[in-house]
Amino acid sequence: MNWLKKFMAGRYGTDQLSLTLLIVAIFISILSRLLNSQILNILYLVTIVIVIYRIFSKNVSKRYQENMKFLNIWHSIKGKINGKVKQIKGLKDYKYFKCVNCKQKLRVPRKKGKISITCPKCGTVMIKKS
Repeated sequence: MNWLKKFMAGRYGTDQLSLTLLIVAIFISILSRLLNSQILNILYLVTIVIVIYRIFSKNVSKRYQENMKFLNIWHSIKGKINGKVKQIKGLKDYKYFKCVNCKQKLRVPRKKGKISITCPKCGTVMIKKS
């Protein structure tokens, strides 16, 4: 085991991007087997080569920058998905509107009848049925 520590010294190792690429490679591998596709098989091999290259790379700063770019994109996507999930869970208790002026999402409680909604961003007042 000591030889592995010596070999990996100064190398980048695994990160979130590498693990995500590995999961994508496994998914592509399963698809290529099910569809018997040579193109997907080649894509699988290319993805695995990229994962191995990233893990054993000695250019740590470059791999770190790549991972940070990936994480910025990933957190943006994850935030949008979490927002949609939260909105769907809240449909029972809340109704959602968009401001006619600035397109800000507004959440109001359901079953209150006609209410006056004031946009906190631009101050536009709307009368809606909740």
